[in-house]
Amino acid sequence: MVNQRLMKTLSKLVLILSILLVISGNNLFARPAPESFADLAEKLMPSVVNISTTQTIKTTANPFPFQFPPGSPFEDMFREFNRPTERKASSLGSGFIIDAKGIVVTNNHVINNAEDILVRVGDKEYKAKIIGADPYADLAVLEIIDTKDKFTPVSFGDSDKARVGDWVVAIGNPFGLGGTVTSGIISARNRDIGMTRYDDFIQTDASINQGNSGGPLFNLNGEVVGINTAIIAPGQNGSVGIGFAIPSNAASNVIDQLIKYGETKRGWIGVRIQEVSKEIAEIEKLDKPQGALIASVSDGGPADRAGLQAGDIILEFDGKKVDTMRTLPKLVASTEVGKKVPLKIWRNKKSIDKTIILGRLESSQDFKDETGKTLRTNADDFDIEKLKISVRTIDDNDIESKQLDKKTQGVVITGISPDSVLAGKANVGDVIVEAQKKKVSSPEQFNKIIADAKSGENLLLVLVNTNQRRYLGIKLD
Repeated sequence: MVNQRLMKTLSKLVLILSILLVISGNNLFARPAPESFADLAEKLMPSVVNISTTQTIKTTANPFPFQFPPGSPFEDMFREFNRPTERKASSLGSGFIIDAKGIVVTNNHVINNAEDILVRVGDKEYKAKIIGADPYADLAVLEIIDTKDKFTPVSFGDSDKARVGDWVVAIGNPFGLGGTVTSGIISARNRDIGMTRYDDFIQTDASINQGNSGGPLFNLNGEVVGINTAIIAPGQNGSVGIGFAIPSNAASNVIDQLIKYGETKRGWIGVRIQEVSKEIAEIEKLDKPQGALIASVSDGGPADRAGLQAGDIILEFDGKKVDTMRTLPKLVASTEVGKKVPLKIWRNKKSIDKTIILGRLESSQDFKDETGKTLRTNADDFDIEKLKISVRTIDDNDIESKQLDKKTQGVVITGISPDSVLAGKANVGDVIVEAQKKKVSSPEQFNKIIADAKSGENLLLVLVNTNQRRYLGIKLD
């Protein structure tokens, strides 16, 4: 009798539940949309900062499409028009505090080449200095200085647990308007937009605009799951609902290194890679297109010493599958320098096991830009470590192609690292003929001039290119 009553009761409950599911559109147990983000925003706003920077841009006016011959009376007359000029440029961005002492995370492009950095927290403004910056991942860490104030930090969440459809909140400084809160959902994961070699962005429809760069993307627990970095806005200056954030898990490792060392220490194996196409997979008798095809191997690099060859296909790295070419750089970069790593490669239509000892990307002989493109052009290049550039001795071909005086001495810039003080101010191919008012005669002599300069000292360089002479002032970092 009791069992019959229980069964009837359960039947009624099932019927009621079924009706409720129909009425609610089968979303009875779905997480409801928040009624308001006000409590969350109020809690997080004190941890989000506005960043403003200034830098000096030096330019040379050259209104004439021709050159006067040396000694011409017109040369002195119009020299004034070609004097270097300076102007102040400013930029705005966002950031967030991760330590009560005033440690701030932002994008590298927000503070790149900045001379002065101001951080606004609420209604107070502070000076800040750069602890470390990484152009490869577009991240930077700042420290608020000249204050004993305590700040409200936020913590990182696990971005690997963030799912498409999850609610997120972005707080930042769009168009310089100050603390602005926008909300949306995670639209997609693992986006590759060709911005860096490590692209693995979270895509969101939370409104992100110019000035949001470096700001946090929060989950509903108030944890940072992303760092807002880029937008797609074709033909517009504003958001069209496609923004991209660096996942917190990918950023945390870089940020920890910048705080600890002031720089990054990424793994490096010394290969140039390309996609494994369907045709290549068929030729190599692979089940499907997968892995990273080695196009070339750097002489004397870790891969060369491990016996890897052009034509090998890397299928596994340190026990992790390399599904596509883009997977390998991320795995290598996140692996400890000096670690002995097992590899599984595909060679001559069969699998082979190898072991490689990782080098360090930042101290590898090749300078690379933010896309991974090698900027070095000559095996005889000489590294000027303080300036993070490479140079070589000028030769007759340079003098002829650049229309220089036959007696010209100097060094030709053959590579410029993205974080060099010359990045954006000088170009590969420029000839440095003077440094600190001393004539440059060789790479070794130029390196000694730079090595003798003290940190923070202003350097004066004279560069020529296609018979154009200009002065360049820089501050040695």
